[in-house]
Amino acid sequence: MSSEHANNQCFSPVEMMAEAEKFALSKAKKNTGMTLSLAVMAGAFIGLAFLFYITVTTGAADSGWGLSRLAGGLAFSMGLILIVICGGELFTSSVLSSISWANKQISFGKMLSIWGKVYVGNFIGAMLLLVIVAAAGLYQLDHGQWGLNALNIAQHKLHHTPVQAFALGILCNLLVCLAIWLTFCSANAMTKAAMTILPVAMFVSSGFEHCVANMFMVPLGITIQNFAPEAFWTMTGASAAQYADLNIMQFITANLIPVTFGNIVGGAVLVGLANWCIYRRPQLKATNISTITTTANIASVKENTMNSNIIVKNIMNTQPITLSADMTTPKAIDHLVSHHEVSAPVTDVQGRLVGFFSVHDVMVDLWCQDYIPTKGQKVVDLMSRDVVAIDANDKLVDVAEYLCIDKEQLYPTTSMGIATRFSTLSLEERAKSIKVNKPHTLPVLEDGQMVGVINRLDVLEALRSVYGKPVEVLETHQQSA
Repeated sequence: MSSEHANNQCFSPVEMMAEAEKFALSKAKKNTGMTLSLAVMAGAFIGLAFLFYITVTTGAADSGWGLSRLAGGLAFSMGLILIVICGGELFTSSVLSSISWANKQISFGKMLSIWGKVYVGNFIGAMLLLVIVAAAGLYQLDHGQWGLNALNIAQHKLHHTPVQAFALGILCNLLVCLAIWLTFCSANAMTKAAMTILPVAMFVSSGFEHCVANMFMVPLGITIQNFAPEAFWTMTGASAAQYADLNIMQFITANLIPVTFGNIVGGAVLVGLANWCIYRRPQLKATNISTITTTANIASVKENTMNSNIIVKNIMNTQPITLSADMTTPKAIDHLVSHHEVSAPVTDVQGRLVGFFSVHDVMVDLWCQDYIPTKGQKVVDLMSRDVVAIDANDKLVDVAEYLCIDKEQLYPTTSMGIATRFSTLSLEERAKSIKVNKPHTLPVLEDGQMVGVINRLDVLEALRSVYGKPVEVLETHQQSA
């Protein structure tokens, strides 16, 4: 039931921005092989969509220019639907990774690297589909009118001035990235697919320029112009000479380069960075918080005979749930409850530790407010900024001692080493009588960056080996003997 509710949930614009940030960052987390493979797939999907467009618009002159283009635009939307649902990497939507760059989650060089890989992959996918289409002889459909339509579309794309091609590229990717942005409103696949249709239909029917679509469409026209048999030209009443301007150099200089730059401006700037400036930048400026980069000194006060080679890095949880400082308190509570946690570290957009948020903080605040929640309250308003963090290379025995022993109570002395309290109890008796108030969960830092958390159960599980083999294993062994 809860899963169905999540799928049907409609996100607010602010929540859509958060989804966009996840979408942008996911592109940086894919390895090169996966990025290229998904890009090849997306290039082929866009090519298939253009085949659909050509088929729908061929011979439709009598139905009216506008209606014919609308039908073609609706058909072409199949390409983006396939990419959204199947997870392909399309250059014109990958430029939204500019959001991650603005958040300082990736470098400018990394962003350009992502764009380059996807661009190359899209081109490979378009070329692979072109080979299959040429081999199938689709240009001969409808007595060659299909191929003639493809030639006219391709030729038209080369007759823009550089400024026109650049502007048409901006308009195109403004709509493509808005279509992608609309998919962030829901987790439901059908809703995502429906959201892409009208923006794509508009850009296609209006003749806006899409660099990846052109990677397939113009080379298709060049292929027909150069390799179509004489029978094709006889059947259509046209000649190859009419399309002499369909060549690779003209395609690259008059169309592909200005359109690509236009697509980058339309998507990366007018959609990605524009929304970032509206929704995220003010929050980052308003949330004036400092990062926590130092760790506590938890060196043990006694010699240990147990294996001290186990360090925090070996046993910590490397995928803890985290909260953002600008997250609302209700959303943070829902996040904790859904993961069965009572506390979580708070991180900034770069994943650096800035605080710690716990159920205790919430309950104390509610008590103080007579259980009437403060409107608009956020995690930053309640989180603890005085956070104890430990180093990833600290030893297990040191962490265990830190959690259960209060050195100041065990050895009550002044800074000069003079005892402030005397007791007849032994060291062990004093240790067992101490009431220690230490965190149950500790953030773990490495080189100032949070890399995980460790809690008391993790420590206990690591210490279990000092008692020998698990009881179940011993009982099973005795029974078999």
